[in-house]
Amino acid sequence: MAGNVIGKYLYGRGKLAVGLCLLSTSLLPLQLKADSYPSLSCADAPSQASFTTAHEWLVSSVYAGHCFEFQARAVSIDAIGVRTLALSHRVRNGVRQQVVQHLDGPSVSVERRSIAGHLAWFPPDESDSASAADAWAEHVAEYYDITLQDKTRVAERDAVELQFSPIDSQRYHHTWWIDQATGLLLKHVLSDAQGRVLETFQITQLRSPAAYRGEVPGPSDERMLDQPWQVTWLPDGFVEQPLEPGQQSGQRVYSDGLATVSVFVSPVRQSALKEGLQRIGVSNAAVSLIDVEDQSWQLVGIGELPAELVQRIVQSVEFE
Repeated sequence: MAGNVIGKYLYGRGKLAVGLCLLSTSLLPLQLKADSYPSLSCADAPSQASFTTAHEWLVSSVYAGHCFEFQARAVSIDAIGVRTLALSHRVRNGVRQQVVQHLDGPSVSVERRSIAGHLAWFPPDESDSASAADAWAEHVAEYYDITLQDKTRVAERDAVELQFSPIDSQRYHHTWWIDQATGLLLKHVLSDAQGRVLETFQITQLRSPAAYRGEVPGPSDERMLDQPWQVTWLPDGFVEQPLEPGQQSGQRVYSDGLATVSVFVSPVRQSALKEGLQRIGVSNAAVSLIDVEDQSWQLVGIGELPAELVQRIVQSVEFE
């Protein structure tokens, strides 16, 4: 989650947004907790010249995703089909603006704004690292065997290949190709336990990447929010993330550093989604309906995990 991933993650969220527009999530009572986003400074970005380990390249990808502005062309291949995309990443006044435009079929553009320098959150006591980027990389390494492969080329650029092999059956296999000059993610392949490719995302042309030299704000007041319900089972290593501005209040987000699962809980007012499992692009979705006292609730989980695990997460939801 923490690397640039403008194509992989922003486009993935664009696909999720199509499915989530079916939901009618109501506003639930909220309270603030004390856990806020970790952050990084672009001034601390390391130089790629001397990197020799997978950890160093992972940390570099975190900084690159926040600290480089660029334009790109990309292709995404999954069960839905093949799509060509135009990508844009800018930082203005401490805000990241990421845009994905579909170049095939109907004109569709997905824009996401987020706070520059703010990373996925993992418990600070899990790592003695000096930075949030190091803590993220070390957390990922607890649940994936990460190997640095031979150097190669992607989109006419020198790259290094990282393979992420899960240490259990609770997540997918990832392969990243990282640009040697910038640390930007150039290609991502997601595979299941049988080695079947679920999704390939690749930048085909990277245009004028330039390091952002402006100021990045310090930690903000965004917090994780209390909900009147809890997820009582998660795969090992999945940690609840603070909600970013614009995310729905009846939502919880969990991540192991690479994979992300969102859970939505809303009262059923009129029509509800059909119970069971569905596929939304590379993500699996599980829908469950339950009654709590006099109210019916719709529970929806969506994530890049095996379908049975997404369903188990949803079925573990308990109300306070």
